[in-house]
Amino acid sequence: MTSNKALDDIRRILGPKGVVASEDASAYLTEWRDKFKGRAALIAKPANTDEVSQILKIASEAGIGIVPQGGNTGLVGGQIPSLDGTEIILNLSRMNEIRKIDTLNDTMLVEAGCILSNVQQAAENAGRLFPLSLASEGSAEIGGLVSTNAGGINVLRYGNARAQVLGLEVVLPNGEIWNGLKGLRKDNTGYDLKQVFMGAEGTLGVITAAVLKLFAAPTDRATGFAALPDLDAVIALLGLTREMTGELVSAFELIPAIGLEFLAKHKEFKSPLKSTAPWYVLIELTSIDAPGTLKNALEPLLEAGLEKGLVLDGAIAANVSQTEDFWRLRETMSEIQKFEGGSIKHDIAVQISDIPAFVERAIAAVTDACPGIRPVVFGHVGDGNLHFNLTQPEGDAPKGTDKDNYLAGWEAVSRIVHDIVDDMGGSISAEHGIGQLKRDALAHYKSDVEMDLMRRLKKAFDPNGIMNPGKVV
Repeated sequence: MTSNKALDDIRRILGPKGVVASEDASAYLTEWRDKFKGRAALIAKPANTDEVSQILKIASEAGIGIVPQGGNTGLVGGQIPSLDGTEIILNLSRMNEIRKIDTLNDTMLVEAGCILSNVQQAAENAGRLFPLSLASEGSAEIGGLVSTNAGGINVLRYGNARAQVLGLEVVLPNGEIWNGLKGLRKDNTGYDLKQVFMGAEGTLGVITAAVLKLFAAPTDRATGFAALPDLDAVIALLGLTREMTGELVSAFELIPAIGLEFLAKHKEFKSPLKSTAPWYVLIELTSIDAPGTLKNALEPLLEAGLEKGLVLDGAIAANVSQTEDFWRLRETMSEIQKFEGGSIKHDIAVQISDIPAFVERAIAAVTDACPGIRPVVFGHVGDGNLHFNLTQPEGDAPKGTDKDNYLAGWEAVSRIVHDIVDDMGGSISAEHGIGQLKRDALAHYKSDVEMDLMRRLKKAFDPNGIMNPGKVV
């Protein structure tokens, strides 16, 4: 049973503004897709690192579980407490100060509750770029993004979240504060502790601030949309893009024909191309060259693709509005699936060269298990990360028992997909994390040695087991 005294002590530390009233709690207790729901003994919203420290000290002494939470945009339930109502949600959204921007060092010091889009805008205002970008950037917060090692559309060029962080401030489970807020690109003084906390999903401590890398702001941008005959052509075009444009390519995104069919059915939609094809890619080049320069790089790329039979048709955005239209096609892929009923979702990664073989094997296997299933395969093909989503068979009611029955097979279908991923040396979670959704799967696919090391690390940092109980390990 959660200690009433401990909860009262935390309430006194936070004051009225730092505690969410029960009537306002639902937004913090439910994952946005409604797949995970929980209950909490208290929803705490600290205003600074010292308050986080005091809360964790009290929780550690009382043995109360702490569930760190940012913008509640996670997709694997890592930010949602259990149903027993004994845990404290530690929501960091009040800690949203951009403490410092250093354009000489190209760094930005931000608190964990800063919304990603606000960080992007602050960097732009300073004449710089913070390249982490994903669909939920209008509500996702830096602490959660770093804790889950988020990916997004620019990983191909800039890397995951962990590649864009130079330093961290972390509150440990016993309340101690580790100040690792160094803006250094070289620091070879022992273990790189910040890497331990990035991707740990709040199971080892609470990230309260981060030093982020900034980059030169692009001054030119060229965006292309191309139709391709098969996935072998997609991978070949990716290789050709790298050969012809080098490091200029910042995004190479895969879109399936079925995704555009869903769009045409449920949304006002106009394809950039006259022809249709099984697969499409969105290619974006960025640089600090004079505006219009990159069009001269993208045009010969698409022409070369046409000559080699890799590209069936292509278009280049003529202005900002068309660029936004191209991206809207990609960004709507997740949303549009809900209009077709239940969707069993996978966030996997394989070697780029293995993508065609994986998709062929996985589609054959899930179709054999569930005839009529409709794969919607899209995502960051440039870094090997596919969202292998599976929409229920056509004709099943979008609502009601058919959808419920279909989604009841989530675990069995995921085992089929993940077995193939594992057999090909891939990852069952490329960018979404483990959370609750994949905790048991992680133990199944990781080796005994890996799981033992992870559990020993967890025990060393969190001996009382209060940090995000039931998540990851």
